[in-house]
Amino acid sequence: MSTNLLIWIILAPLLGAILNGALYFYNIKKKKICENYFAIIGTLTPLISFLITLSLFLRMIEEKIVFKQHLFTWLNVSNLNIDMAFLGDNLSIFMSMFVTFVGWLIHIYAVGYMKGDEGFGKFFAYFNLFLASMLILVLADNPIILFIGWEGVGVCSYLLIKFYYGHKENVVAANKAFIVNRVGDFGFLLGIATLFFALGQVDLSFSSIEANLGNTTNGWLLLAGFLLFVGAMGKSAQIPLYTWLPDAMAGPTPISALIHAATMVTAGVYMVARFHFLYSGIEEIGIFIAYIGAFSALLAAIIATRQTDIKKILAYSTMSQLGYMFIAVGLGFYSSGLFHVFTHAFFKAMLFMGAGGIILALHHEQNIFKIAQHRASLPIIGFTFLIGVIAISGIPPFSGFFSKDTILAAAFQEGQYLIYGIALFTAFLTAFYMFRLYFIVFVAPNHHRKDYVYTSRTITIPLLILAIGAVGAGFLNFPAIFGGSHLVDSWLGQLQSKTITLSHSTEYILMALSVIVAATGIFVAYKKYANFDVSKPELETGFIGNKLYVDELYDFLFVKSTKAISKFIDKVLDDKVIDGFIMKSSTNFVEIGKKVALIQNANVRFYAAFMLVGMSCIFVYLYISLGL
Repeated sequence: MSTNLLIWIILAPLLGAILNGALYFYNIKKKKICENYFAIIGTLTPLISFLITLSLFLRMIEEKIVFKQHLFTWLNVSNLNIDMAFLGDNLSIFMSMFVTFVGWLIHIYAVGYMKGDEGFGKFFAYFNLFLASMLILVLADNPIILFIGWEGVGVCSYLLIKFYYGHKENVVAANKAFIVNRVGDFGFLLGIATLFFALGQVDLSFSSIEANLGNTTNGWLLLAGFLLFVGAMGKSAQIPLYTWLPDAMAGPTPISALIHAATMVTAGVYMVARFHFLYSGIEEIGIFIAYIGAFSALLAAIIATRQTDIKKILAYSTMSQLGYMFIAVGLGFYSSGLFHVFTHAFFKAMLFMGAGGIILALHHEQNIFKIAQHRASLPIIGFTFLIGVIAISGIPPFSGFFSKDTILAAAFQEGQYLIYGIALFTAFLTAFYMFRLYFIVFVAPNHHRKDYVYTSRTITIPLLILAIGAVGAGFLNFPAIFGGSHLVDSWLGQLQSKTITLSHSTEYILMALSVIVAATGIFVAYKKYANFDVSKPELETGFIGNKLYVDELYDFLFVKSTKAISKFIDKVLDDKVIDGFIMKSSTNFVEIGKKVALIQNANVRFYAAFMLVGMSCIFVYLYISLGL
């Protein structure tokens, strides 16, 4: 019976999406449906998914079992067999737990944030569908089904980023996200195809792929691993496929929270962890993943130091934190990377939701200096935002410290000192730009009276719950040197053989260094921005302020060059070469036709003469050939 519950984890939000969509279409014509009906359906279905997941989690703890549900055979052609099947093992249930829980809180938050919006019902239909797609991805038993969820979150992100499609920039941002992700998805598909042909077997379940890895060479596995990671680069916004993520802030803030905290961008990290059996045996691709993560973390942190849009600062911080996660999984410390996914979900959801509350209070203003000039009194948002900033900065005992410190220790233990140095410097930058954001928005003096602004409970209650997670989630993987039992590492032990084996003295030194670096970043931000004159705001200028001109470079290399090639084909090849050749050829055919028309003139006597000449030629040929 419990096995059959797996599908209901997905079906609950999927049915919510269908029902909300149907009610929305009805509401367009009748205008009679209250927002509360959409809200009840939209928030109840994620809760059902969470409760089902929790029940399976508790049973797994008690009985030490793995759930698997086969629905039907989707494709059976010759020897190719693809099952519509779902897997509830330690990894997928771990992911589903916080995806559904955090997703549920964000849905509650969205009720208050989207109140009064004419697209309220449509938003919750998309929102439920987004969560259902992520759960398909997480619970899939084979990469084909995973890819359905993979594409589902991509489509839903497109729909939600351009939710306010009346503004051109929102549509452009959605198109950018969709196109960049198609590049990554093409790599993902090629990776699956490479595995299929290389392994010499056709059952594409994850267990079957793992069992048959010995049927091919490391070269093919290296290629497959690289191509699959290209998909992760796009979905999780890593170098070079990251430029879509900041622009994705065009959508309503609840979707930003859902994308960055629990769904789309974490899919790449999950995919690499799901293919741990592939990446663990290929050291080269693992190091490559770790370096991509390190440089992505650094690049995003550098750009974030000069941004002025509150949501874009948080977007770049997500890209940077994802870089830490890829460092961990690339080096083979999968549970450490997933633990950071887990802690990050709490404080990043809280930060985005807090930013959304500020934006609402300031009439949709997103520039941090303008927010500071017209600051409102938002005590709960200010308090929870500070907790989130401390957590992401890696200050103990907040959750971000424990998850980030483990990744730093893993890089040091593996002898990857360059990666360790980059990650440590990024930790300094993270503390700096996040407290820059906090000091400007909440602390820097202004000349306006701080009026209290009422914030809906549907916004503040989820923030307070997430604040508890941002503080306490780290204790679920409390280090052994402090008497902890590494619960998350134990739960995900199937993924890796590597653990932190440094001496206690070395761990203490590394932890102290990490805290000192973060504290230095906070101190620098305090000195510069705690008393900053917000009437003279910083501008997004210069090399860093313009995001290192990467967007302009991509525009030149890919967009403008493609347009130039298209114009060349249209004006030169098409008009002058192809059309010229066709026109010349047709003219020649006309001339030939005219000459042929001299023979085909409908004159019977002319035809008779030609027949006579032809028959005479035949008779002469026969006479000569027969020797008469």
